[in-house]
Amino acid sequence: MASIDPETLLRNLFDVAVEVADPMQSLARFLPARPAGRVVVIGAGKASARMAEAVEAEWGPCEGLVITRYGYARPCQGIEIVEAAHPVPDQAGVTATQRMIALVEGLSEDDLVLALISGGASALLVAPLGEITLSEKQSVNQELLSSGAPIQKMNVVRKHLSRVKGGQLAAATYPAQMLALMISDVPGDDMAMIGSGPTVGDASTVTDVQAILDKWKISVPPSVNAALAQGSQVIAPGDQRLSRVTNQIYAAPKQSLDAAEQHARSVSLDVIRLGNDLEGEARDVAQEHAKLALATQAKLNAGDPPVVMLSGGELTVTRRGDGIGGPNAEYCLALALALDGAPNLWALACDTDGVDGADEVAGACIGPNTLTTAKAEAIDPAKALAANDAHGFFKRVDGQIITGPTLTNVNDFRAILVYPKA
Repeated sequence: MASIDPETLLRNLFDVAVEVADPMQSLARFLPARPAGRVVVIGAGKASARMAEAVEAEWGPCEGLVITRYGYARPCQGIEIVEAAHPVPDQAGVTATQRMIALVEGLSEDDLVLALISGGASALLVAPLGEITLSEKQSVNQELLSSGAPIQKMNVVRKHLSRVKGGQLAAATYPAQMLALMISDVPGDDMAMIGSGPTVGDASTVTDVQAILDKWKISVPPSVNAALAQGSQVIAPGDQRLSRVTNQIYAAPKQSLDAAEQHARSVSLDVIRLGNDLEGEARDVAQEHAKLALATQAKLNAGDPPVVMLSGGELTVTRRGDGIGGPNAEYCLALALALDGAPNLWALACDTDGVDGADEVAGACIGPNTLTTAKAEAIDPAKALAANDAHGFFKRVDGQIITGPTLTNVNDFRAILVYPKA
């Protein structure tokens, strides 16, 4: 194997994983020929503007409206790109969602709606149910993000507090035909959970929502209880209004990990796959992975090729402190503590959308000297972990990975690079 700095090697693997999920590289082959009739393009998510750009590169100028995160807009010929807040929604998202619903109402069965959905749509498509206000919606969203609940559970709640999620956006387009193309950012690639499933029917109930709120101790304002008491508007999977909808995932975490594995093998690394769809508390998963990495290293002899351990999915953080962090950075910090400076071990964990948590940081990278550097700077890593301040920690030890908008989103990417001890 050619001599490559371990941190550079890990970053190269991450970059390959992101590149293969770039809509400009992957979306066109999933588009049909452009229909002769009216086509309306709608969408939401952190990758949706890039997806719209890819559509117009293939089809030419189109009518439509897509909502993406601030800073994630792309130049389009006809499709309007609106930026709004993520992960906590704002008024820009509310206004754009209202305009999107108006755009698709009154279409005929001869029309086609192309929906472009990626992670982030849950926050960007905002149409609160009943008398729920935007500020109340924001409060509930913050509670969900801090609760440690898995993304699937959070999205069940979001669907039932919305007039657009859980198949309702698709129902609004009926009787038009709809093709929804999605980038998966959820473990298991459940289409009903990507962006809270605005084009996918859902069989969950208000009772399910209440169980989630109770289990994760999520407090909600009276307007939420009142809206739930009146019954959700989520669309059942067999509803006639979904009969003309085709949902398709065209990019997913597995494809990105496959590409990273192929690159790793091309530079003479052995590869261990830990799973494409891992879930769990970030610090707990880090403890497990530290044990696996040390056990893997113990089996290596001098001269053996290095091993890279790859995993994807979406980890969570239960907020205990008031620091700034995200699941990838928290995973790296907990992993560094668990490895305790063990030699010849490096790791990287980043969100493929370039945003780990709410900060403009993709994630972090650690090595054998991470804790030594912290000690020299009088930084207490255990205290930082207790305060959920992983981003603050890695900023001070120069371990942050900052990519800017990647314009895609196939969730977390983690890689642990294991060299023989000697």
